[in-house]
Amino acid sequence: MSDDAREIENLVYTYAERIDAGDLDGVAALFAHGRICGVEDGPPETVFEGTTRVRQMYEMATRLYEDGTPKTKHFTTNVRVYVDGETGTAHGGAYYSVTQATPDLPLQIIVTGHYKDTFHRVDGAWWFDTRIMFVDQLGDTSHHLKF
Repeated sequence: MSDDAREIENLVYTYAERIDAGDLDGVAALFAHGRICGVEDGPPETVFEGTTRVRQMYEMATRLYEDGTPKTKHFTTNVRVYVDGETGTAHGGAYYSVTQATPDLPLQIIVTGHYKDTFHRVDGAWWFDTRIMFVDQLGDTSHHLKF
């Protein structure tokens, strides 16, 4: 695996670590040069671009507990990265599974899905350009999401 591909793979894993830690500012920072699309080709209100808007999206949606975390674990697998070194761009995807356990919810998988990502290099570092999140299977997210 190339160094570029490894850096991008680490970026994908960093997203999971930060969201599970309840570090919404840290998650948002990963999109300083990018956006999250809630729906592929969706209307403008489903696109959250830049640090401030991504932070707002997670604040609006994610339930945090007394320890400051969402009490989740995001497992990211099947990461694929395709780098175009000449243009400083890349694309790829991954699967995700999210488990959660709270005082009122026994440990369980609450959602599975996949990401469709694009990346770009800015000042020598790799950043998310666009992340589209697809839900493939949905369990009990009532203890995770605010809606």
